[in-house]
Amino acid sequence: MFEGVDLEVPAGGLLAVHGPAGSGRTSLLLALAGRMRLSGGAIRVGGSVLPAEGRRVRAAVAVARAAPAVALEGRLRVTEVMAERRLTGAGVTERRIREAFEIVGIAPRRSDLVEDLDPVEALLLAAALALAERPGALVVDDVDEGLPPDAHDSVWQALDRVRNSGPTVLAGCLRTPSPTAGLVALSLPRRSRDRLPADTTVAREDADI
Repeated sequence: MFEGVDLEVPAGGLLAVHGPAGSGRTSLLLALAGRMRLSGGAIRVGGSVLPAEGRRVRAAVAVARAAPAVALEGRLRVTEVMAERRLTGAGVTERRIREAFEIVGIAPRRSDLVEDLDPVEALLLAAALALAERPGALVVDDVDEGLPPDAHDSVWQALDRVRNSGPTVLAGCLRTPSPTAGLVALSLPRRSRDRLPADTTVAREDADI
């Protein structure tokens, strides 16, 4: 749940929505992806406006991770989630997945369970599978959750390579990454329960992606 957000993300840019749990960053990312109903305001994604053109936005924006709504099944093996994506993702092929692995810089063992992957590899696996759909924009939340401090920069560098390969990247994190060209940083404060409105209020969000 969030309010008072007014932002513009250029096509091919990198949005980092940072804030603590309860700040509404996951809700904002899902709203930008057309997967959360708005009670007010509007979002423009490329040439499509939400909520009126939700189907077109959902087709253009891939969600890699936004728990608990979207997450890889930990009890499946890497090879199984790859096969699942080839079945469910429009145009996803083995070759596209391999290319996406190269972009994010991973080479996971296909026999490993997703839940046994280290946090960096699990995050980048989810991002690569979404990237294989060749979306106009890609959402990935909890970028720095569970990461050791020395892994933060390498993960953001991988996401920077993702957006340089084509899609706009819309990311959620606890801490803002180091400044880089094309980065749009948005800080959301924690909202205490007594400040929450009776129903969700969304201010104007402009996402040119």
